Order: sequence, then C-alpha cells, then structure tokens
Amino acid sequence: MADDIWNAQQYLRFENDRLRPFLDLVTQLDADGDVHTVVDLGCGPGNGTALLVDWWPGARIVGVDSSPAMIEAAQEQAIPGQVEFELGDLRQWRADGKVDVLLANAVLQWVPDHLDLLPDLAAQLAPGGVLGFQVPGNFEAPSHLALAEMKRRWAGRVPDDLQKPASHDPAVYLEKLAESGLEPDVWETTYTYLVPADPDPSVPCGVTEFVRGSALRPAIKALSESDAADFVSEYDTLARAAYPVRELGGHSVQLLPYRRIFAIGRTV
Repeated sequence: MADDIWNAQQYLRFENDRLRPFLDLVTQLDADGDVHTVVDLGCGPGNGTALLVDWWPGARIVGVDSSPAMIEAAQEQAIPGQVEFELGDLRQWRADGKVDVLLANAVLQWVPDHLDLLPDLAAQLAPGGVLGFQVPGNFEAPSHLALAEMKRRWAGRVPDDLQKPASHDPAVYLEKLAESGLEPDVWETTYTYLVPADPDPSVPCGVTEFVRGSALRPAIKALSESDAADFVSEYDTLARAAYPVRELGGHSVQLLPYRRIFAIGRTV
C-alpha cells in the first residue's frame, strides 16, 4: 500500500461541496429488487457512506479506503451491524459475495489505467445490481494548470513520480461500461463553488485550501514542512491570479467552477 497522503480534517473543510456530487450520484442509482449489500470504494472519511442508510436501511453497508487516516476518521460513522469500514486497495479489492450497489466516488481518478478495473467491478455485481462512480473532469482547469506550473518550477525538489489524478471524457466511460456488459448512463455537471477567501495574500485563499485537500496532497506529503509551506504559498499566488478574490454578498469569496463526470452501469 502506498504511503498515506491524506488528511481527513483538511479534506472535510469543504465537506458540503465535496458531498454534493456524491449525493447527486446516489440519487440516480436504482438497483432492481432488494438491496442487501452496498459497498463504497474510496469512502474517505465516511461522511457520505453513513448517509447511504437513508437509501438502503436494510442493507449491509461497507466503506473501503486505502488511507489509514481516512479509515480512522470513518470509524466515527460506523453503525454496528449496519455500516462498517475497512482498509483496502480497490485495485485488489474483491467482494465476499455479489454486491447490489457498488460505488466509487471521486477515487478512480487516482488509479492509473482505471478503465481496466471496470470489467472486474461489473463482474462483482449481483443480478439487478448497479455500479456508480464519479470523477473530477477539471484537470485542464486553472487550478490544475497552476499545479502543473508549480511542478515545473519545483522540478528536482518535487519527485517526478508523484500520484497524478486523471480522468476520461464521458463517452469513454460509456463505451467501457457497455463493453463490460452493463447498461450505461453517463453525464457531466459543472458546479460553481463559492469558497470563502481572505483578501490578505499572506493567508492561503479558498481555492488553495480546497485543492490542498486533494490534488495538492502528493506534493505536500513529499516535501519537508518548510518546503511544503513555500510550495503552497507560491501556488496560492497563482490561484489568486486565476480566481480573483471578490466581494459578494458582503463576503470575500472566489468562484470555483468544478466539472465532474458521472457514470452508472446497470446489469442487463
């Protein structure tokens, strides 16, 4: 298992914004028949997993994540006999029986060649089961172009082999789900997040704090504490230029457009 890059507290600073796509995905899932087993791969701190009880109150719900920090935080959401969490890498994960609902929310982008996993995931669905996942589609957005620029500036100090998230266009996922024997339903949505931002340039802005909980994590983890602070400060300058701080409704904010790609595959 790779070194743990995650910080659950930082990730949850924008809990509502990160939870919205998860909920938008779940509301579109409709497994045929009774749902006995629900698995949430890449469950993170478990705040979304715990809500699945509202959809499937009679099911056994299991959250799986490769990050010990995330699983430790998720244990606070456990419900004995109903919601449980376990450490595991989705690349090697296998269910102990057929799964009625299989989720992978905002995690596949961290797995190189994740398209190759979809047939294996599809094969673990019960008859009438459904696979649903969501990935960011914003890797050409200014937030990520700024990160790419930072890696160029810090070449030699930031390792070349850092984890780099990536995703595909909707049509690619649709084709792969169909090839895996599932009936596909794929769409995309661009959210516009309103993030608080201190106008003081000595304080990291909202966009920086948002990205610090996800795409910035590999670089932060690879650097010393002082170098990481310098890296974040330099990134923050680029983020403020790309997403100007403005006054809106009496608050200093930044507008962060965020494209996300949703995919559902139902057994046929």
